[in-house]
Amino acid sequence: MSHSKQMMQALIAAAVALAFTPSVNAAEKINQQMCTACHGNIGQFHTVGKHKDLSCTSCHTGLEKHAGNPGKETRPVTSMDPQTCGNCHPAQFESMYKVNTAITPRASKKAAESVAPSPFFDRAMGMHGFTKEHNEPRSHTFAALDQYLCDRAFGDRFAPKEGWMYLAHEKGAIKVWDVINDKFPQDNEQKPRRMGTAAAANPVCWSCKSTDLILDWAYLGDNVPGTTFSRESKVVDVMRKVNHALNCNFCHDPHSAKPRIVRDGLIQAVTRKDIPSLYSEDKNATKVEVVDLGVRGFTRKIGMLEKADTKLMCAQCHVEYNCNPGFDPKTGEKIGMKSQLTNLFPLVDITKIDDFYKQVGFKDFKHPMTGAALTKMQHPDVEVFWNSKHDKAGVQCGDCHMPKVKGKDGKVTTIHWATSPRNYLKETCQNCHKDKSVDQLNRVIDGMHAYHVGKLREAESRMNEMFNAFVEAKNFGITGEAIKKAQELHSVAHTNWEWWTAANGAYFHNPEQAALSLAKSADAAIKATKILRDAIAAKNAKK
Repeated sequence: MSHSKQMMQALIAAAVALAFTPSVNAAEKINQQMCTACHGNIGQFHTVGKHKDLSCTSCHTGLEKHAGNPGKETRPVTSMDPQTCGNCHPAQFESMYKVNTAITPRASKKAAESVAPSPFFDRAMGMHGFTKEHNEPRSHTFAALDQYLCDRAFGDRFAPKEGWMYLAHEKGAIKVWDVINDKFPQDNEQKPRRMGTAAAANPVCWSCKSTDLILDWAYLGDNVPGTTFSRESKVVDVMRKVNHALNCNFCHDPHSAKPRIVRDGLIQAVTRKDIPSLYSEDKNATKVEVVDLGVRGFTRKIGMLEKADTKLMCAQCHVEYNCNPGFDPKTGEKIGMKSQLTNLFPLVDITKIDDFYKQVGFKDFKHPMTGAALTKMQHPDVEVFWNSKHDKAGVQCGDCHMPKVKGKDGKVTTIHWATSPRNYLKETCQNCHKDKSVDQLNRVIDGMHAYHVGKLREAESRMNEMFNAFVEAKNFGITGEAIKKAQELHSVAHTNWEWWTAANGAYFHNPEQAALSLAKSADAAIKATKILRDAIAAKNAKK
């Protein structure tokens, strides 16, 4: 080793030793300077933000070892535990991981009174994985845990240590592996272990639930040298390393404390030039500065926001996105996890979603009864809200779901519960609708919901008639152009129905768009039914 290198290591080691002593700011400053000497990109954030006086040791451990011998083997450990942020921001932390006890755990969207009741849902989805379990969302603290235990995700691989008592959790950030066990630690195969389950989860799924693995994941999950995990990894290996849900650093840059986005699919969507998006067509959209933080030999991007924008922050997860294999509807060729299409955010509304998937050449599955190529929607909440009446009035997601409230200490903080505005009507709806009482506002919301559900049922009735017509047509041996046209109409009917069962709060976020789209679904189903029955009648006439 050269003399200069020995000297450098000695100086670094001394600086680190100082940083770990309980003395005041001097040691912390040395600690920062030592780290930013190599990590200049981080220093640009850290030295100008609200966290500039925090020592690197606040969130990282193992700095001394790394400084003495920099390399992959000595990388510091970065805390992804939300409690790290909660130590300084207790009000935000406590509200972020609050449990909504009014929501029934494991409540199925397929239940008779819910948004997507079976047997119609199962018939419409054609035994897709979502027919195994399609649940109402719960508080953010359960985002990761509920994915592990969902019947459609891991085929009953994971189980709660306390059985059903795990549902008694009342508050606090859950550490998944304190709650569950891996029933099959001897292997990493993704397959159903129990009848009535599916193994539909894949390596992209985790990125909506947690940022625990963000430092070991390349942009869009590409399988490139230097990464630990990718879209092509064994999903069980990935999930064994995920422990926290909805980490604070999804939306807040830990070095500068400034607002940001980290979901790679969204970053791609807001920078896309080839296909217009809701973002690119919005002249008032918040500017996003994309920064490459890939210091480990591969590209890793974040998007810094010019100002806090909860519409973009929430769009990291509350969007329609593709995260699974599918096929090219033109060629029929399979599309696997190697393709970037398996980590894709369209970021368009219901009027353009079919055109988007047609342009990129992707469909999720073929309906086993009709043969139509279909898209499985996720949760297009932000797309539904974008350009709605409230959006055009300047209302953001956070204004209704994360209002500012006064605590017992008299301080006003932003609630991070991300709950229904019904829990805070005084701080949300009544900010604008001052002439209406809480009871009046609740009646309005109930009426909007009832009307929306009625339109869903109407579309489903017409689609049921369409399915019956497909069965009749196949029994009569109908083939060719009639089937093809009916399949195309089935795809339109499906998209404009399922979009609204996948979205949360659609009846309130954009009721006008929902009513028009569901009418389009019903109309397409009626047209498909007529084509098929006309073909049957024509064949009967020839006989």
